[in-house]
Amino acid sequence: MPVHTTEPSTVPSVDLARYLGTWYEIARLPMRHEPEDYTDITATYSLQPDGTVKVDNRARDGKGELQQSVGEATVVDGSGNAKLEVSFMPDGLKWVPFTKGDYWILRLDEGYRTALVGSPDRKYLWLLARQPTLAEEVRHDFLDSARGQGYDLAELILTQHTGRPVASP
Repeated sequence: MPVHTTEPSTVPSVDLARYLGTWYEIARLPMRHEPEDYTDITATYSLQPDGTVKVDNRARDGKGELQQSVGEATVVDGSGNAKLEVSFMPDGLKWVPFTKGDYWILRLDEGYRTALVGSPDRKYLWLLARQPTLAEEVRHDFLDSARGQGYDLAELILTQHTGRPVASP
């Protein structure tokens, strides 16, 4: 795969209020802090009084036990809410890929039902949806967008959802 010297493109703007809520992870690139056997992965975003966004990541580990990591995201000025910097608190570092990192919304459907999120270095990528399943043609279309932006999907992991919810109510 060719080396990209430019950063990936994000969506022009994000209505943060519509983006908040629970997203199910449909697929991801491997991360050492999120083992391949993790299932039922969700991310729930909520606005905090100071304007930052609470990030509540939950999953089941290989033994079926709930794992949770809570962090905070701040919008990068001038990004139209499409770029966030996420920081995770020390007690939640069990399965997050970084203590501080870039969260760029690369693609988002009009209904805020499907999102493609990545890091500018192209090491991290997540395909998210409002439901634990996503139509195959939609999944392929969004992943093709990632490929077009230079993400190597050779090791892509499709996240299994077992029907045992982990998302906060």
